[in-house]
Amino acid sequence: MTVAALLGLGGNRDKLAAALKSLSLEGFSYTVQEGNSYGIAGIDFDVRLTSEHGHADHHHAHEGAHGHGHHHDSDSPHHHVPHEHRNLSDVFTVIDRGTLGARARELAKRTFTLVAEAEAEAHGKPIDQVHFHEVGAIDSIVDIVSAAVLIEDLGVTECVVTGLTEGQGTVLCQHGELPVPVPAVLNVARRFGIPLRTSSDKGEKVTPTGIALAAALRTRSELPNTYTVERVGIGLGKRDFGHANVLRAMLLREEAKTPQDRMFVVECNVDDSTGEELGFAMDALFKVGAKDVHYIPCLMKKNRPGQIIKVIVAERELSAVEETLFRCTSTIGVRRYPVERSCMARSTVEVALPQGTVLVKRCERDGVVRFYPEYESVRELALATGEDIRTLSANAVAALVRHP
Repeated sequence: MTVAALLGLGGNRDKLAAALKSLSLEGFSYTVQEGNSYGIAGIDFDVRLTSEHGHADHHHAHEGAHGHGHHHDSDSPHHHVPHEHRNLSDVFTVIDRGTLGARARELAKRTFTLVAEAEAEAHGKPIDQVHFHEVGAIDSIVDIVSAAVLIEDLGVTECVVTGLTEGQGTVLCQHGELPVPVPAVLNVARRFGIPLRTSSDKGEKVTPTGIALAAALRTRSELPNTYTVERVGIGLGKRDFGHANVLRAMLLREEAKTPQDRMFVVECNVDDSTGEELGFAMDALFKVGAKDVHYIPCLMKKNRPGQIIKVIVAERELSAVEETLFRCTSTIGVRRYPVERSCMARSTVEVALPQGTVLVKRCERDGVVRFYPEYESVRELALATGEDIRTLSANAVAALVRHP
């Protein structure tokens, strides 16, 4: 469904065909055709295996530039479909022999790695001992590589994933009957903070590969307040839920910031608030939406030592910040002025170290990538293990630099 939606956005079919041919994978074919689901027109991307591999169900769907729905399309239980088992190294070998662009190759590998890590956690084994069943099958490699190639072709650099809609009940797979969401889906959702919504539909609608691609692509969790829709792509699913089974992806152009998006600096000077009061005020300001709070020592009238309280806040939280300053400090007046800012795209990743796991903030803009370990996460691990914070932080960053 993701591949179909990306083709609907204008993804180049010739580039897709050339990339898939370059993988030198035998035993599959695919078709692209127009169709509809309960009256909604869209594109169907269908991967089929030849007889020696068995019939392939196109059983994943992923979020595109912005998607509504994340459907499992298998019309039969997983264990009825014979799949070739591969480990992560085997999958990487297939990807590396293809003539893919650098971004497409990285995205495909990143997606498979996230699935492998989630499955390893679910089954309590090292990542190199995870053998893919559904994910390692030919049709899944084709699906994920196809999505990566089309994302690169469309030039998508930012992706909004607000959340995914899951079904309910159970699903049959290689490991027996599992509750929906399956463990690997929950592991990715927890690790990357992707919200899940439960629908009334019976069956799996969010697959490990689907949510892994969403996590690999996601740079934002909310749509811009104002945007122009440049293109819409509709990917059709094959499972009948009794209503339209589609994935809609949109290419958006963010419009100029509205007053709701404007940033302000709010300041006040105090010379009679205690250190405890100022600490309490800082916590309260962050709770009502302040982006940053800091104190600057100053000399006030009559040479009294004091503090300049400086708060950065979006306009929509402006009144709450001002109210908090009056309530939690001794100030009798505040000043404010609008500012503009440029930010790096930020996401949080979980890094496994020999001592445990830590959260690291990944920041990216115009090809510049930086990693910043989250202090509270590193602090907890340091307290639990006796290791020093600096060493843990450095090891976490080094691990991400080696395997971004």
